[in-house]
Amino acid sequence: MEFYESVSGARMHAAFIRPGGVNSWLNFETVMRDIYLFIVDFFKRVDEYEDMLTINRVWNDRLRNVGIVLYDQALTWGFTGVMLRASGVNWDLRLIEKYDGYNLVDFFIPIGFIGDCFDRYKVRMEEMRQSSSIIYSVLELLYYFRFAQQNYVNNFKVVPPTRPWMKFSMESMIHHFKLYSEGFFVKKEDTYSVVEAPKGEFGVYLVSNDTNRPYRCRIKAPGFLHLQGLDIMCKNSLLADLVTIIGTQDIVFGEIDR
Repeated sequence: MEFYESVSGARMHAAFIRPGGVNSWLNFETVMRDIYLFIVDFFKRVDEYEDMLTINRVWNDRLRNVGIVLYDQALTWGFTGVMLRASGVNWDLRLIEKYDGYNLVDFFIPIGFIGDCFDRYKVRMEEMRQSSSIIYSVLELLYYFRFAQQNYVNNFKVVPPTRPWMKFSMESMIHHFKLYSEGFFVKKEDTYSVVEAPKGEFGVYLVSNDTNRPYRCRIKAPGFLHLQGLDIMCKNSLLADLVTIIGTQDIVFGEIDR
């Protein structure tokens, strides 16, 4: 949250993620340094977490052979993310689609073998390391490419003009006013985009109708499909195992009860 606020200026619900990307970072050097220091420290913390939990007898008894999801079951029930990879399915959109510059960084996709809660725990622990490695690679790329940034006039009226252009160009001033008051109009089309979110594949289906607002928006949350598999995962288990299974599913009920 601290890094989010330092980049966007708001602690929650910032609007800096918009068509055109982030305009500028006011404290570029400071933010990069703080993120780097956090990543260096986080690598050590993940090792400490594993040293404390992985060989812990109580932790192993509560997670091993609980909530087992087999290879075929994970595919049949539409599981994604860790729920899919912990069952032995080698599937990750970041490697397959290679969107948002994932082709510029190297990382490893961990998979499980049994598909129980312990496998899902181990996969998540390794993914935290891989996420830290990705962030470190992105910091290097940002430091290199920030000197190659070029300002240009966008004739499609999607990206806002720079501040200097607004001071000396009436067209840029009108462009800025129209963009932030009305947005931009999208032709009548439909599209579906999906990303590899921490909980699984997060998809958004949009339909436009020649206006500045979407005609229809349907969000596909990964937790909804994981929740439907709770029944088969809890069969022949103890009531106390339900807490463990829901925890390893990483369900957020706010994205399900919509």
